[in-house]
Amino acid sequence: MKPHILLVNPNSSEATTRMMRAIAERAAGAGIAVVGATATRSPAMIVTAGELAASAAEVVEIGSAHDAACVGIIVGAFGDPGAEELRSRVAVPVTGLCEASMLAASRGRRRFGVATTTPDLVDAIADHAHRLGLAGLYAGARCPVEDPASLTNDQSALVEVLARKVEECIDLDGARAVIIGGGPLGEAAESLRERFAFPVLSPIRSAMEHMQNLVMAAPSR
Repeated sequence: MKPHILLVNPNSSEATTRMMRAIAERAAGAGIAVVGATATRSPAMIVTAGELAASAAEVVEIGSAHDAACVGIIVGAFGDPGAEELRSRVAVPVTGLCEASMLAASRGRRRFGVATTTPDLVDAIADHAHRLGLAGLYAGARCPVEDPASLTNDQSALVEVLARKVEECIDLDGARAVIIGGGPLGEAAESLRERFAFPVLSPIRSAMEHMQNLVMAAPSR
């Protein structure tokens, strides 16, 4: 297999993996191959802190066992489950959707927020900002009351609900960049990227852009 970036989907949805891989390939441009791998032991959509934590072991297994032609690994869930442990085990760069998009959103000391559909993961998202040293720039997360899984089954409704949450991040929390927080929300994030005066970040695009920089900076193997 030719050199490629591995995108590991900690959710057990093959459809989500295909969607995220397509977005990653568009973000990468010509000449960059992306291979998707899907977890089998997690739910189709991770929505609780327990599910997020439980998914980490399989992410590490998948990433550690992947083909030697892999030049970088993206963890395709917003909580980045298993990313830190995987980074300590493999010789290629590793990043996750949350890490990469928070680094991008906070560029220039910009205040940023997260619009997402999983209220049970809000504390985990805040913890991630703290671990990255970005707690002082993090404006918080805004979530709808609707069931996350039901929302993702209706893309048009999902986009409009997330648009309202982006507005709240900007108008109520003072965010000057907003991340759409979730791998399964990738298509909605693409739809919202150009809709606001302030940047709305697709975490899959952010992860691919960050990974390309990491790969270029990595020593040759």
